[in-house]
This record gives sequence, structure tokens and C-alpha cells, in this order.
Amino acid sequence: MFSRILTSALFAGAAAGLIAALLQLVFVQPVLLHAELYESGELVHFGGEAVSAHPELPGFDAMRDGLSIVFTMLTYTGYSLVMVALMSMAERQGHAVNARSGLLWGLAGFVTFHFAPGLSLAPEVPGVAAADVAVRQIWWTATVAAAGIAMWLIAFGGNLVSYLIAAALLLAPHLIGAPEPDSFSGPVPTEIGALFAARAFGIGMAAWILLGTFAGYFWQSESARAEAAA
Repeated sequence: MFSRILTSALFAGAAAGLIAALLQLVFVQPVLLHAELYESGELVHFGGEAVSAHPELPGFDAMRDGLSIVFTMLTYTGYSLVMVALMSMAERQGHAVNARSGLLWGLAGFVTFHFAPGLSLAPEVPGVAAADVAVRQIWWTATVAAAGIAMWLIAFGGNLVSYLIAAALLLAPHLIGAPEPDSFSGPVPTEIGALFAARAFGIGMAAWILLGTFAGYFWQSESARAEAAA
């Protein structure tokens, strides 16, 4: 069982992480590099001359971008280990695990790790005002834990009480409220921040759907291989 979990998770996490990293390099990194020009003061908006929305940005950097790809693959491999372990639990309870059901697992993972915390604590570009990082990390962790339990109850609870508890868990962190800065400031145009948040959500959803689909596929394949070898 452990070898099936490890093998499925490694293949799924590496594949999804590689695709996610490439998508980030194409769609997210240029937005971050653009924001850094404002953070450093190289570009200034509001109060000066109009600034081009399409400045010249640094190109591909083998060290920086290569490490980014490796770290993203490692991150999604970690996510995959958790997902496949939960998939094995679900299968033991009689639920089918395959590529199609894995897609739903991926959507649940996206809601848990991206959408639920991001609804009140949106992805941020460098240089924007933010509350204390430790307080934000505590809120983020609690929100992810609550959303993860809620997703499990929605998928496998099977009764009204489970659904009501799930709804309460999803709502509670946002009713309490995410940590906010005392005042708003920052040199980055709001258009760049909005684009960054939108692309971070979009690529996050794509990556998690791929992760769930790959995890379900490899788990089913490893199960079939184990049965054939028995």
C-alpha cells in the first residue's frame, strides 16, 4: 500500500507540478516582474507622467526559473502525497478512485488550498500593504483545515447534518475575517494586483485539476498492476 501511494503521488505530483511551473512562468511571473519594477521605484504611477503598461521585463534566467520549476514540482508532490493517501482511505470505504473522480478531488483541493483562503486573503503582488505575516499564516492554516474537512464532509458525509457542518466550516473563517493592514499603501497599480490574483487563481485551479486527474489515473494504474502481479 505504501509503495502504491508513494509511486502514484510522485508521478502525479511531478507531472502536475511541472505543468503548473511552466504556466506560472508564462502567465504569472511577468506580472510579478512588472510589480517589482514599481516596488523598486524604477516605475512610478499616479502623480507623474503616464507609464507604459508594457515595460521591458527580464528574460528567462536559468538559475532563478530552474529553481522555481523544481520547487513547484516538490510542492505539488507534497500535495499529491496527501491527496493519494486520502484517496486510499476513500477507496477502502468503497469509493471508486480513477482519473474521472480524481478531477473532482482536484477541484476540492483547489477550493481547500486556494479559493477558500483566497476569498478573504487574496494573492498579493510585492509591495502591497499587508497584516503581520505570522497572523496571516495562522488564519490561512485554520481556513485550509476547515475547508479540507468541509470538502470531505460534502463528498462523503451523505446527510444533511454533514452538509450543514461543512457550510459552517466554509463560512466561519470569513465571518471572523482575515487579518488586514492598518492602512492601505503600496506603489503597485491596482490593475496589476487584480491581474495577478486572477491568474494565480486560474493557474491554481488548472494545476489542481491536473493533479487530481493524474493522481486518480496513477492510483488506478498501480492498483491494476498490483492485482495482476498477485
